[in-house]
Amino acid sequence: MNLKSNLKKGTHKVCSLYNLSFKSLIVSTFIMAGLQTPLLAQDVPLQEQETEVPAKQYSKPFWWFGVAGGANFNYYRGSTQQLNESFIVPTTFHDGDGIGLYLAPLVEFHRPDSRWGMMLQAGIDGRKGTFNQVITPCNCPADLSADIIYLTFEPSLRFAPFKSNFYLYAGPRLAYNLESSFTYSQGINPAYPEQIAAEEVKGDLSDVNQMLLSMQVGAGYDFPISKAGNQAQFVISPFVSFQPYFGQNPRSTETWNVTTIRAGIALKLGRGHEIPSPVVVVAPLPVEVVVVDPEVEFTVSSPENIAVERKVVESFPIRNYIFFDLGSTEIPERYVLLNKSQVKDFKEDQLESNRPKNLSGRSDRQMIVYYNILNILGDRMQKNPETTIKLVGSSEKGAEDAKEMAESVKEYLVNVFGISASRITTEGRSKPKIPSQQPGQTNDLVLLREGDRRVSIESSSPKLLMEFQNGPNASLKPVEIVIIQEAPVESYAVFDAAGSDEAFTTWSLEITDDAGKIQYFGPYTEEKVSMPGADILGTRAEGTYKVTMIGQTISGKTVRKETTTHLVLWKPATVEEGMRFSIIYEFDESKAIPMYEKYLTEVVVPKIPNGGTVIIHGHTDIIGEEVYNQKLSVDRANDVKRIMENGLSKAGRNDVKFEIFGYGEDPNLTLFDNKYPEERFYNRTVIIDIIPKK
Repeated sequence: MNLKSNLKKGTHKVCSLYNLSFKSLIVSTFIMAGLQTPLLAQDVPLQEQETEVPAKQYSKPFWWFGVAGGANFNYYRGSTQQLNESFIVPTTFHDGDGIGLYLAPLVEFHRPDSRWGMMLQAGIDGRKGTFNQVITPCNCPADLSADIIYLTFEPSLRFAPFKSNFYLYAGPRLAYNLESSFTYSQGINPAYPEQIAAEEVKGDLSDVNQMLLSMQVGAGYDFPISKAGNQAQFVISPFVSFQPYFGQNPRSTETWNVTTIRAGIALKLGRGHEIPSPVVVVAPLPVEVVVVDPEVEFTVSSPENIAVERKVVESFPIRNYIFFDLGSTEIPERYVLLNKSQVKDFKEDQLESNRPKNLSGRSDRQMIVYYNILNILGDRMQKNPETTIKLVGSSEKGAEDAKEMAESVKEYLVNVFGISASRITTEGRSKPKIPSQQPGQTNDLVLLREGDRRVSIESSSPKLLMEFQNGPNASLKPVEIVIIQEAPVESYAVFDAAGSDEAFTTWSLEITDDAGKIQYFGPYTEEKVSMPGADILGTRAEGTYKVTMIGQTISGKTVRKETTTHLVLWKPATVEEGMRFSIIYEFDESKAIPMYEKYLTEVVVPKIPNGGTVIIHGHTDIIGEEVYNQKLSVDRANDVKRIMENGLSKAGRNDVKFEIFGYGEDPNLTLFDNKYPEERFYNRTVIIDIIPKK
């Protein structure tokens, strides 16, 4: 083979520095990490000595732009012999090293208060190097160097482990080959010094991988070179990175690969954001922190309780639902079911003779009315033969099971009251049109499902429905009940801990009579609590009591406030007449439906006598959190008050006094029990008591 050669002077001796360089990378990383401790320590006295604040201060930038430059320390491993299709060297070259140029613009994003960020560098990446010298068969020294240049794209994830200027980074490397040339030279045999060396051979490598995908890891440290607080901030950042051999084969043939350790410096520029209020940093001094608890005013209101027996005519709405037990399509035994012979004696205004089984004892008269719902409906349909109804069953087991429930109700009306089957249609659904259980709910699911297993009575016949009502949740026309009210709410003792909702987690009452007997009530979370005087007095006609409010503050302290009050037991005597109305709310709702607004405005408001008092008290069932239900009951009561005030305003009246109470799910004041779904539905009620002027 005729080779052009140019003998290089001396021999090229290369020591393998691969392992040493990799160890140097690890050591450099720890050195950079160690730099942060003294640097941060030096910041403290400088800040403590600062006495003047610049007119404008700027935050540390999030975005940084700049340029990075450095040297690639390249280490060749593997072997190569056929440099291109037309040139094969006589002896295989193994291993080598060299230094190439790295130059790239950069962009970085990282928040000063975060450990994580992003980096991107894209630029020229030189992988230049020289193989170890070999001896050819003619005993001639031979040298081979390669000049390989890439356009590299290096996105990286940035991680600052100490939230300081020291950072680590890692990410992929995507490289596109720009140049891949070689230079080969062969010297003379030392035994023949007069021999003329061949000229060196230059050319381009063949079978070059045009695209490389590899990775890198590295570390760096940001040294600010501008004053902190400036709008434009500069940083100089020395860095070192390691790019291992895998994925870095320059050619698709032979075994030559490249490992690179890069060392360099990046210059970065960022723009800070103006800080609205400059902060003056003062040397830290020990300060005793005094926690001041909010002030709470505690008062007790005890009415004189002039003996009055209140005769109340209550318009009690009949909820248009029949609730079924889980797993059964039969009408539950708690509903009053008649036989044919009893129908002729049934009267809507004489329900005491048709009492349901197992009454709870609470709101007996109202529940007697409700549990006669099927008989009231059958009686009204008998008296109004033009009326029709639709029975819509809903069951968690599906439409077929739900329709069986509806058919059970239809069968009773047809067989007992003789209602024509053509006047009653039935339908089955898996969920009611207005369900209690909503998607995403996780608490009280059994109670919610019990409330959704029901048959709804739907009708468009006004003679069956409450005034202005229609649709799937329209109540049946109310039944009027005459009751003698026991201890009306305005006769209750009121304990008001104003400001306790902010100051206390809970508060309770300690009530001591003149004989030293102590009673305890609570704990409470609401600011105002009402209770019948009989709960305190028992059988005593009256008495003077020391009342101590005990509050637990958010900071853990106990606050005690004392006052005295005189209580008088309420007793019936003279007769006072009043009216009562009920507004039933849907589950978890605090806004009345439009039909109830019309009912309140056009039916209830005109019945308020001049100078009368309207007492409104809201209630809830036991589903949900107690504190939430307390607020919900107040919101419902205020919703009714708003509607009635608007109605009075339209009528040009301002002579009515309103009193608002919210009792939530309080078991001592709830209207009904919470055992059955119908009781829970009736507990979602606002009661309106209309009292004439005394």
